[in-house]
Amino acid sequence: MACLSPSQLQKFQEDGFLVLEGFLSADECVTMKERIGKIVAKMDVPLHCRTVFPPGLEGQFQGKGSTEYFLSSGDNIRFFFEKDVFDKEGNFRVPPEKSINKIGHALHALDPVFKSVTYSPKIQQPHFGGEVTPHQDATYLYTEPLGRLLGVWIALEDASLENSCLWFIPGSHTSGVSRRLVLDPASSATGTSCLGSDPAWENSLFVPTPVKTGALILLHGQVVHKSEQNLSDRSRHAYTFHLMEASGTIWSPENWLQPTAELPFPPLYT
Repeated sequence: MACLSPSQLQKFQEDGFLVLEGFLSADECVTMKERIGKIVAKMDVPLHCRTVFPPGLEGQFQGKGSTEYFLSSGDNIRFFFEKDVFDKEGNFRVPPEKSINKIGHALHALDPVFKSVTYSPKIQQPHFGGEVTPHQDATYLYTEPLGRLLGVWIALEDASLENSCLWFIPGSHTSGVSRRLVLDPASSATGTSCLGSDPAWENSLFVPTPVKTGALILLHGQVVHKSEQNLSDRSRHAYTFHLMEASGTIWSPENWLQPTAELPFPPLYT
């Protein structure tokens, strides 16, 4: 992929997101899906760490074990689940491979297949600046100054209106960040707390963004987006990660995700 054209860059700056169709080939997407199947097949999550992953982090944890399991996942490959997939004893009510909401947060660094995509020459271009309720990524991954966070969302399968494509409010990235999730050790339940609150974004403002397998969507860290519940019989797998412009940027020490001695934030290009 060449650098963004002037018209693509302008579109991204105006809307806060940009679709790049055909970024990965169908074969590349199949390879990533097959790799996830192998990872899930070896999944072994202790009962006390089985964590539901709704769109907002606050209130999701069931106990100290699941809190620590999530907050220490930045340099590990760990599993987070959909709602209602466990019985009262914490056992699976559905096949384990159907229970996953998210696998994170170090696939990009620890798994060779996903690492090869993340550090592919296709990504390394330095010139482009269940239901997921409406949110901004910068709520969870805050930088100073703002505007230094870029999300990369890659469709491993077709994402349509029927199986939960992304929806955006174009231009919403220009309005700052309305809410922040911060580390709060005093909160024994979750280890995090919220500052501020999100407004009631009007549904009429959202624009659906269906894409084909292999498409890449760039997301400004402050653009408001969501996805609806997938009620179809088709899955909608995606691979997502975030980039930060390191020069002159402070990664908030209050973010839940922090670099560690074992896995510092790696540079995409040097």
